Amino acid sequence: MKPSRRQLLQLTATAAATAAPPAEKPAKRRTLYYNDARHYYLFVFEPPMRLEDAWRPVDEVAGTAVDTLVYGVERGDGLFYPSKVGMRFGADIQPFTLSAYWRVWQNMQSLIDRGLDPLEVLRDRARAKGLDFFASVRMSSHGGMNPKFKVTEGGRGMAHPALRDHQFAVLEELAVRYRVDGIELDFAAAPGGMPPIVRQEEAKTFAPVLTDYVGRIARMARARSGKPCHVAARVYPTEAMCLGQGMDVRAWLRSGIVDSVTPMLYIDFNLDPDMPFAWLTEAAKSTGTAVYPMLQPYARDEATGSAVRIAPSPEVMRAAAANYWDRGADGLYTWFMNWPLGNAERRMLSELGDPDLIRRETKRYVLRRRSKQATELGYAAALPVEIKSASPGRGYAVRFHVTDDVASTQPREVVLRVLVTNLVMADEFSVRLNGQPLAGEPILHSAGNSVSPYSALWLEYRLVKNRPRRGENVLEVSLDRRPAKLQGGVTVEEIEVLIEYGTYG
Repeated sequence: MKPSRRQLLQLTATAAATAAPPAEKPAKRRTLYYNDARHYYLFVFEPPMRLEDAWRPVDEVAGTAVDTLVYGVERGDGLFYPSKVGMRFGADIQPFTLSAYWRVWQNMQSLIDRGLDPLEVLRDRARAKGLDFFASVRMSSHGGMNPKFKVTEGGRGMAHPALRDHQFAVLEELAVRYRVDGIELDFAAAPGGMPPIVRQEEAKTFAPVLTDYVGRIARMARARSGKPCHVAARVYPTEAMCLGQGMDVRAWLRSGIVDSVTPMLYIDFNLDPDMPFAWLTEAAKSTGTAVYPMLQPYARDEATGSAVRIAPSPEVMRAAAANYWDRGADGLYTWFMNWPLGNAERRMLSELGDPDLIRRETKRYVLRRRSKQATELGYAAALPVEIKSASPGRGYAVRFHVTDDVASTQPREVVLRVLVTNLVMADEFSVRLNGQPLAGEPILHSAGNSVSPYSALWLEYRLVKNRPRRGENVLEVSLDRRPAKLQGGVTVEEIEVLIEYGTYG
């Protein structure tokens, strides 16, 4: 018997539905700012704490594009609120010998003595200003923990069920008792901010345990009465780094147990416009899970050889933000800006909320430098490039991403700056951009720095004919020849691309 027309239509519809790719679930766009409760808050103000000071983490970002304040409720050795399930910070180190720690305790206590819970004060202020309030917890240690649990002390870290149970109780208290809008599971603070999650040799076998644990947290957070609690996780920038600590983030995304992930590395605070998080955005497609990469707070710091910490300018921050949007970020996350936050910082926080606001704004793409600790963990960088001796035609390639389509946006100027130590004007030093030599472009030379102007040269190319393209670019440098009686090599220390816009192109 032939199928009826209705049956044929049903069969066709079923086949089409089976063959069609799943519809993508839109991830929520957010602009997040993190306050660690310490450096620019509880460490700073003199007790008794005024309400104006207690509201500061919220008020300093209110009115910008920031719609989510993330508050670090602990740093692994005590909670910054009067918890009923965990130890309050400072309870085990009295009398205090550090003034900052004394302030933390007294500031919290001055609010408690007035019948105010320090965490509720912030949560309620955030909501009054229209912000979501997330509580962030470092996952591999807690106040009062048996020190033998720590991997650094020979323990097994989060492989200990007692550690996982304690942290679950803290997260449940935050989600259910305090009814925060979100909880952030910080797995990326190790090393530097907390002990490793697990022994490296146990990472593979621990991964399913950790996935089940994160799922348990998610079920708890979403089952609370009323609005479900957002579940966020900080993870490492590369998949290999995550797997090395037992984090099968792809499994988390497939199963939908996290609502958002933030790639970052605590031990390296340097802004990376080329952070390799594309694996996350690709894996998160169609899941509804958002990717909010971290815009780190420094352009350079001690870890990369700088004598001081240098905060990114608005132009530097724009470039990294533009790259993150271009690579599929669902929102942007930052922290530790120059404090107190001024006009420049608030402008940056306003621009981060909308990629259209920075499309035709001046940007400076500053390539990240290597740090020893990050490299050892598997998070490398192209700079510096050491060329040990002259070798004609031997090129050293540096890859970088540029979001601007300069052919259509028509900037006023495009400048490539390369800082090379031990270089002299008589050297034959070649630079190619995407295979094209820059020898014909206008170039200016200037001293590398004012303290030792003889030690390095800035090569500043005004790019007219050969300009960076939208997407991946390759800069190739080579030391082809040195003058007589000068041997040894040179080092490319810095590479920057300035794309300057104005009212007229």
